[in-house]
Amino acid sequence: MSSDDRKMMDTALKKIVIPILWDQGFKGSFPHFRKNNDYIDLVTFQFNKWGGSFIVELAVSPLEGITEPWGEHISPNKITAHHINKRHRLGAKSEEEDGIWFKFEKANSEGDYNQVAIRVLNLLNTSDPLWISNLFK
Repeated sequence: MSSDDRKMMDTALKKIVIPILWDQGFKGSFPHFRKNNDYIDLVTFQFNKWGGSFIVELAVSPLEGITEPWGEHISPNKITAHHINKRHRLGAKSEEEDGIWFKFEKANSEGDYNQVAIRVLNLLNTSDPLWISNLFK
């Protein structure tokens, strides 16, 4: 897996998925996004360190951020899904499930990478502004 493969996947996600997150009111930059409601909705794209796949992690945080067990405060504008213990992975039916690892190791063209990004987009419940928090009810 070359770094070009990762760049192509990043480009497809930034072109297809990220504008929809921004339209929903999310702020941040790739791979971490947050949106304030009565809490903070969090979306993080986590790539496999060996390349070729990624997962989308979803979480919610209190508006004031969190304080880690060792005392470090993570402010609302810095918090990511990785800071939250209770996370849901896109495509999973529950927190206990692994979710979908979106694979792009066999992608050969821009269209192949775009298809992976479209698959992610199709799993985002963009019609419901509270879709992330509803996962944790």
